[in-house]
Amino acid sequence: MADEKRKGAGKAPAKDAAGKRAAKKSTPKDAPAAKEEVAKKAPAKKASGAKDVPKESPKPSRSAPILVRASSRYVRTAPRKARLVADQVRGLHIDRARALLQFSPRTAARDIHKLIESAASNAENNHDLIAGEMRVAEITVDEGPTLRRFRPRALGRATPINKRTSHIAVALSPEED
Repeated sequence: MADEKRKGAGKAPAKDAAGKRAAKKSTPKDAPAAKEEVAKKAPAKKASGAKDVPKESPKPSRSAPILVRASSRYVRTAPRKARLVADQVRGLHIDRARALLQFSPRTAARDIHKLIESAASNAENNHDLIAGEMRVAEITVDEGPTLRRFRPRALGRATPINKRTSHIAVALSPEED
């Protein structure tokens, strides 16, 4: 009885294979009909003299604000310390930001001050804008590579010292009236 089931199971795939062969043979006959359907769906061709001219997209009514950028990479300041200073000047008028950074006791303030001065110079030289009428639109402090150093400790041990670096980016925009 088990042998009959095995034989019956073996015959069923053979019938399926024969059915697939029959289906394959019938597809070439159906191919011309399929081509006609594709031809019906294709768009009609234009006259020989007509050209395809792309439509122009409508221009927005107001232009995007100009952002003047400057960045400094591999600054030897921990990002966490630099972000404290960056958060203070974000959104400020450039004169107020310069004054705040000039008298800030933090070391990262010196690097950010130089970067804002660089962005102001970029605004004057590259975009013909007045540096005194700018504000700090964006300022980001990202983590750079960490310099791994080791300190000798007692009993022949060593402890790691991580000297972190930062990537600082500033974007200035004209002051809105």
